[in-house]
Amino acid sequence: MTTPPAAPRSAAEQAMLDAALVELFEHQITFNQVIGLRIESVRRDDVRARFDMRPELVGHRGWGRLHGGVISSVLDALAGLALMVEIAERHPNESAAQVMHRFLRLGTIDLRVDFLRPGIGHHFIGTAEVTRLGGRVGATQMRLHDEHGTLIATGAASFIVS
Repeated sequence: MTTPPAAPRSAAEQAMLDAALVELFEHQITFNQVIGLRIESVRRDDVRARFDMRPELVGHRGWGRLHGGVISSVLDALAGLALMVEIAERHPNESAAQVMHRFLRLGTIDLRVDFLRPGIGHHFIGTAEVTRLGGRVGATQMRLHDEHGTLIATGAASFIVS
């Protein structure tokens, strides 16, 4: 006897998942709190976050530039978030709790960042997209812009997803 497939995630369950992802990335991952990362969108093809420049994030004291480690960390975090959103899309019958449990298996295995321009500005916006999601590994591309839309850095990352 076969079990019928579970019903697709309801709008209410999707809202719970979206809220859980924001809670995780903004409040439960302490390093994201240090950076001040605020999630703006957790939609497929629109994973986006913002953070404000603060003295604690400066990497070049003389010029007041954003620290390269902050740039790398934001891109890495957004890549993981994009993968979580894509995994949720691939498993529409799973509850928010089941999808969030999958986060425990996620881990960066490769990260490349290209620093294109100095990170100078009042706030920055990062985006990420999944370029491939396999059974064991996922690949992403990320971008960081200043408040004027100038591209500051790009990145590519691979994650273990199982």
